[in-house]
Amino acid sequence: MPRFAANISLLFAELPYLDRFSAAADAGFDAVEILFPYEIAAKDTLRALLANGLELVLINAPPPNYTGGAPGFAAVPGGEARFQSDMRRVMRYADMLNPGLIHIMAGYQSGAAAQQVFEKNLRWVTETYPRQQFTIEPLNEHDQPGYFLNDYALAADVLDAVDRPNVGLQYDAYHAEVIHGDAAGIWDRFAPVVRHVQIGAAPDRSEPGRGPVDFLTLFAAIDASGYSGWVSAEYTPSTRTTQESLGWMRGLA
Repeated sequence: MPRFAANISLLFAELPYLDRFSAAADAGFDAVEILFPYEIAAKDTLRALLANGLELVLINAPPPNYTGGAPGFAAVPGGEARFQSDMRRVMRYADMLNPGLIHIMAGYQSGAAAQQVFEKNLRWVTETYPRQQFTIEPLNEHDQPGYFLNDYALAADVLDAVDRPNVGLQYDAYHAEVIHGDAAGIWDRFAPVVRHVQIGAAPDRSEPGRGPVDFLTLFAAIDASGYSGWVSAEYTPSTRTTQESLGWMRGLA
């Protein structure tokens, strides 16, 4: 079975942020991912990681703009300077927290110009920080209307155009099912370029075991593909507490 990580931005949300690390470790996770860790001092997050023996798998970038403006997403024409400035800030966090992966978010644009600037920004960040691994992820239009990267074939085209060894695809079973109606088929088609996996059940992004995706079959396909990275539980529990939602994982032990 895959190695499971916990997305503590969604899981254990009934607890204060710094308490979620010990909760994840107590639940049997060896790693975590954090969507946007920037509101908390990096030293506090690092202390919580070290105290609980947890690996930080992934963070998202660019960070939100807390002044109220639009964040400097990577597929926004004319936003290249803003993107570079934001990524320098992200890398200051990364230097301390050492995330295995940084997910570069595309943002809310469309068309050829957006694709060109997305590819340009990806080339810049992968060449500027060659020792850091990055991902891009298609997001469904229901949850993220107007998001540029909304299709797995488009993501593959972008990766082909960028052609850098330190950027790959982030596969999310929930988004794959909502976008294409076939999470398993999308895995089979794009597994060779996947660097990170996230799981959640469609249609409500709840825990595995609900909805149309057969997660036992998907996990077997992930194993059979030779993928050796983390599979992150990124869902909103349907239960009162996160611990109550983890039957799917305990059943695999």
